[in-house]
Amino acid sequence: MSLSKPVLPQNDNVAHALAGAGGGVLSMALTYPLITLSTRAQVESKRAETAFLAAVQNIIAREGVAGLYSGLSSALFGISVTNFVYYYWYEWTRAFFESAAAKAGRASKKLTTVESMIAGAIAGSATVILTNPIWVVNTRMTARKHTSDAEAAEGDKDTLPGGAPPKREKKPSTIGTLLGLLRTEGPRALFAGVVPALVLVINPILQYTLFEQMKNAVEKKRRVTPTVAFFLGAVGKLFATSVTYPYITVKSQMHVASGDKKEGVIEAINRVIKEEGYAGLYKGIAPKVTQSVLTAAFLFAFKDVLYEHSVRLRGSMAKKALAA
Repeated sequence: MSLSKPVLPQNDNVAHALAGAGGGVLSMALTYPLITLSTRAQVESKRAETAFLAAVQNIIAREGVAGLYSGLSSALFGISVTNFVYYYWYEWTRAFFESAAAKAGRASKKLTTVESMIAGAIAGSATVILTNPIWVVNTRMTARKHTSDAEAAEGDKDTLPGGAPPKREKKPSTIGTLLGLLRTEGPRALFAGVVPALVLVINPILQYTLFEQMKNAVEKKRRVTPTVAFFLGAVGKLFATSVTYPYITVKSQMHVASGDKKEGVIEAINRVIKEEGYAGLYKGIAPKVTQSVLTAAFLFAFKDVLYEHSVRLRGSMAKKALAA
């Protein structure tokens, strides 16, 4: 019995997963400063809120330009693992539904809206469980949780007479942050915010479902180029992030909470509303939506290019193998 048939879909899943991981790394590297600004806005107290440009200036003054990239290494690792796992399971589920459609004699093998949502739910849930510890560490590094920029700047006015330039903080390493977290709070801290993260699985479900349906509509009239994928990805992410942003805020706050500050999702939402009003659930939304839209747009564009390149490479290797 030939084993070639099961191997090809498996390789295709891996190709999609690798292309998604590569696209995620490239897109995040391009937009990371916006993640830093959004995350810090989400976790800072009401009295410490700062305007966009002031936040940028505060970070650069205290930490240099490198401060805008705090936690970048863990984020790039996290997005590569996240996208690899997500796309692998998404493509596996897609292949399952397409095979079922073919066996049922359905005219089109394209995923229906419901099938796209199920595929997204399976892929998203698997991704959250496997990668939540990475994002807890990243949020800690990005937020620099012990002091917000505005609060620290306020303190500097009292402790640095004559307006002396503030002392720049030492940048923590990914491993150092992880070990410190395990030492002070234990392994359970790595799964802080996992409940809102699971709820946020609806974000990629909305994003990819809308993207797939728009892509299917476009493919009926023309080929989907990387440029078209860029704009379709942007629209999908804009919609998904706008709908789910309050949970993104709560997830970030739960990632940096420790000790007696631990609270559930509903408790966190109620606290934010009580202390800051409903607007508190949308802190940092401007840079986050901008970053999310650009990241998703670049991701879909890069992924298509990388996937097409991998397909050509595999075809070339197969021809060489047959010639040998």
